[in-house]
Amino acid sequence: MDLRTEDTRASVIKQRKPIILASSSPRRHEILRRLGLPFTIASADVDETVDKSLRPLEVARELALRKARAVAPQYSQGLIIAADTVVVIDDRILGKPIDTNDALAMLLTLQGREHDVYSGLAVIDAANQHTAASCEQTTVVFRPISEKEARAYIATGEPMGKAGAYAIQGLGAIFVKEIHGDYFNVVGLPVFKLAQLLHQFGLDILSRQP
Repeated sequence: MDLRTEDTRASVIKQRKPIILASSSPRRHEILRRLGLPFTIASADVDETVDKSLRPLEVARELALRKARAVAPQYSQGLIIAADTVVVIDDRILGKPIDTNDALAMLLTLQGREHDVYSGLAVIDAANQHTAASCEQTTVVFRPISEKEARAYIATGEPMGKAGAYAIQGLGAIFVKEIHGDYFNVVGLPVFKLAQLLHQFGLDILSRQP
């Protein structure tokens, strides 16, 4: 092994800015782990009330910024990453279902149709407060779903806590006929957009990977 290469590699890893993910979502945690990015978790509890005149992409972006800004003051250094995902159909935002009846209503609204998923993404450098934010959009097409199927899916518990009452990375995938755009955006953390934002902060995922 070339010792100089190994020394350079070790130096790059040592110099990496700490990454703090402002999210308690296991799905976002898993995506970051797959990218080889070590991180710590700092859950952000923010007011999600927004101006009703905002477009869905603006809502997702604004909520991601709020989460990042809520966590940033807790750190003197590091990159704070935050995201927020919303499901939209007929210009209506579907959040997380409040109960099983709400989940059923959402699934029956989505069945047999296409809808859009928006994930807002924000990154803040805690050392200098430099901030960048963006939003990714993906179109998802559901096959027709019977009420019996929807109830059976709800009985698994998976829809609860998920925007739009489904998880594309789980059993909810059986309802997805096709998608147009970033799959990871639907999961909750758009990898393509994340890589672009991190590059603005001098972090290249490939060269920084251990």
